Amino acid sequence: MRERATGGATTDDSAGGGTGSAGAPAAGRRVLRMLGRASGLLRWTSLRLRLVVVFALVALTAAVSASGIAYWLNRNTVLDRTQNAVLKDFRKSLEDSTRSLPLRPRCTELQDAARQMAGGPQNYAVLLIGVDREGKDCAATTNKDLLTLRNVPTSLRSAVNEVRPVDDSNRYSHHLYWQRKQVGDSPYLVAGAKVIGGGPTGYMMKSLATERQDLNSLAWSLGIATALALVGSALLAQAAATTVLRPVQRLGHAARQLGEGRLDTRLRVTGTDELADLSRTFNRTAERLEQRVEELSGREAASRRFVADMSHELRTPLTAITAVSEVLEEEADSLDPMIAPAVQLVVSETRRLNDLVENLMEVTRFDAGTARLVLDEVDVADQVTACIDARAWLDAVELDADRGTVARLDPRRLDVILANLIGNALKHGGSPVRVSVRTEGVAGDDAGGRTGSTAVGAGGGAGAPAGAEADGGPAGGAGDGCPERSGEPADAERPGSGTLVIRVRDHGPGIPEEVLPHVFDRFYKASASRPRSEGSGLGLSIALENAHIHGGEITAANLSEGGAVFTLRLPMDASPLAGGDRRDGGADGPAGEGTEGGR
Repeated sequence: MRERATGGATTDDSAGGGTGSAGAPAAGRRVLRMLGRASGLLRWTSLRLRLVVVFALVALTAAVSASGIAYWLNRNTVLDRTQNAVLKDFRKSLEDSTRSLPLRPRCTELQDAARQMAGGPQNYAVLLIGVDREGKDCAATTNKDLLTLRNVPTSLRSAVNEVRPVDDSNRYSHHLYWQRKQVGDSPYLVAGAKVIGGGPTGYMMKSLATERQDLNSLAWSLGIATALALVGSALLAQAAATTVLRPVQRLGHAARQLGEGRLDTRLRVTGTDELADLSRTFNRTAERLEQRVEELSGREAASRRFVADMSHELRTPLTAITAVSEVLEEEADSLDPMIAPAVQLVVSETRRLNDLVENLMEVTRFDAGTARLVLDEVDVADQVTACIDARAWLDAVELDADRGTVARLDPRRLDVILANLIGNALKHGGSPVRVSVRTEGVAGDDAGGRTGSTAVGAGGGAGAPAGAEADGGPAGGAGDGCPERSGEPADAERPGSGTLVIRVRDHGPGIPEEVLPHVFDRFYKASASRPRSEGSGLGLSIALENAHIHGGEITAANLSEGGAVFTLRLPMDASPLAGGDRRDGGADGPAGEGTEGGR
């Protein structure tokens, strides 16, 4: 007898059917799509989590692969060892037990031989099938419930009964065949062989439950080892992430400090790895940046000092020139008609030069941070009226404001803002110019605040034809007829915590869209073809700086129905911004009041 496995697949190893040629690529594409989605989600997570996940996936893949290979190798080893031992014992027992049997044994003899074979150390069930002396088939089994001829697979019976030709490559006509079969929930090894030369056919069935239990224990052990490897990899990933991310976090913190202006920020460099090189690069960059900023700051400070010194130096000769020009203006009627136009030109240009010097001094104070607020409680409606009246604009400006709206602001700076905005609208917009005052968020206001104008729509901006430049009109302020208000009306309210909103609207053509973003830029003029304008382009810039020093803002935009509007927003009480951090540099003069804006 030669030991062979039958051609049919064993029951526990057989598969139901293939997936087809298109099944595997489709499954691969699904797996790739899932991996793509997972990688996309990881991009939105923290670097620490990504490191931990990647480490865990690598460790899980390695552990599962190693455990699977180990399980497969141990499974084959255990099953092959048990199978070989059982088949060897079965073949020997079959030869020994049937050697003493007659050619046609009685059923009792077959039964005794089967019991003798089953009593061996392998503890398997035996079925012997033969023909007795009377020519009847006889089947002797040691376990009628487990092993009968019906329980033997047909493929195994066919292989056992098949007679093979004997030649040089095959010395025996019958061989020993085996299969693994599942009976209920238990695996079994089934083998069969026919005694050569005439004799019974023997089958045996050996339970593999012990081996399966051993393999299950091995699987659990490998699973626990895989889980421990996964946990260990997560801990190692956490430690590695901490090691890698700590320098990165320090670098991020240093970069934030550098962005906040702390140019002396440096990193402590240890090691020679890539992160250390990155830290050294950061330190070199920060050092160069600090040097460059110090150089630029020195240049800027020198430029500011130059402008301030130049403005101060110009004031002395300008004072004398202004006095002479005023005398010439008074004597203009007695001058020669040929000389009078030149005198008027000198007078107007002297005033323009004087305004420019004052504006430059005001801008210098803002840049140097020496401008300060001198706060007082003012009735906003009275303040606007006084500013308009001082410049003789009552006939050209419509005011929509309720008296009793009290705000704690700097009256002189508010006058500068109003003079520039209203003068800009009168010069470059279209009449009528409408000024509205309202409040927002003040306690006690109905429907959002004390009303100003309902005629001004949403949106803002100052209308101006292309090439125009703004002018706030004659210089004004505390010294020009817009008096600072040191008191308030008897029926006035105390300043609230809301917002004061003043809109100045005109009915001109509006501001060109390409000019609109630059209306508050210094020295900006809408058209380079008109360099000889009355203004210098500083008025709206100074107005915006005065709004900022109050903690407010000025916006400009065009209206859909035509014209444009400037919207000034100031806090009702600017006291929190009037602290000692703004030094007084003599900035309380009239500089910048009523100057042009740059439209």
